[in-house]
Amino acid sequence: MSFPPAENAAAALAPRLDAPAFAPATPELAAEAQAWIVALRAERRASRLTLEAYARDLRQFLAFAAVHFGGAPALATLRDLRAADVRAFMAARRAGGVGSRSLLRQLAGLRSFARFLQRRGLGQAAVFDAVHAPKAPRRLPKALPAAAACAMTKPQALAEDGAEPWIAARDAAALGLLYGAGLRISEALGLTRGEAPVGDRDTARVLGKGGKLREIPVILPVRRGIEAYLALCPYGLSPERSLFVGARGGPLSPRVLQLAVARLRGALGLPPTATPHALRHSFATHLLSRGGDLRAIQELLGHASLSTTQIYTAVDATRLADAYRSAHPRGG
Repeated sequence: MSFPPAENAAAALAPRLDAPAFAPATPELAAEAQAWIVALRAERRASRLTLEAYARDLRQFLAFAAVHFGGAPALATLRDLRAADVRAFMAARRAGGVGSRSLLRQLAGLRSFARFLQRRGLGQAAVFDAVHAPKAPRRLPKALPAAAACAMTKPQALAEDGAEPWIAARDAAALGLLYGAGLRISEALGLTRGEAPVGDRDTARVLGKGGKLREIPVILPVRRGIEAYLALCPYGLSPERSLFVGARGGPLSPRVLQLAVARLRGALGLPPTATPHALRHSFATHLLSRGGDLRAIQELLGHASLSTTQIYTAVDATRLADAYRSAHPRGG
């Protein structure tokens, strides 16, 4: 199989992604790195956040390699890498305070790039496969109490911070989708006006990780929240426009919603773990505690593997153990 030159591949797909710079690599290696990022977006439909993280991780490796080898890293540098070189990089990152999870992602990104070069006949990936990934501690998702999660989806709480009524309704509706339907923040903000679950439409089709579409049920209170927002929204939203818009009418930024939740933490006295994503965790945890089927929850969350969803069984077991210890006469 033949491959187009990296410059042509990057140029052909450049409108889809702003190709990052990869200094201090040589021009040939930098071009291949740009082609790799573009290919991840075009072929594997990796999210922008994933692409930004992988590009940043590769730049950090290239900066290390420039010092480690005493010159700008080139394609030959990566071809001649030894496992000891990769371990030295990981040790340097660890010494800089980088945790195991970040190291795992960084090694995965470098391995992906090495395999990309190998497919193009420009490198080898065996050296990255020979390096053992660090073990990351398994952290349980931080679910919120049901009362706190419900309070975060009320426009009244958001309006108390001085937000305009339509903006308070907008933020409440978006957060309602996170807690009431288990959506990721990117999935909720990716909905168009034409896809809005309002009226008799009680489902929504969302584009999840890996470009996978799934259809999820949307309960009546969440639909009513979206309808209340649309009734107050000062912008006429055509079917193809974003459902959730900012103050100037453009697509709503996730950062705006994150800041709204940060203000809610202060207003409602919530812990630092109360984030938009915590609402998604709360959705799964509360469903499971009410007898929800694990495989059904997997489908609702859009998890590719059941093992990812099974972590919520540990969350529920921990909650039950805490309740037992606090309530039983001999639990103390």
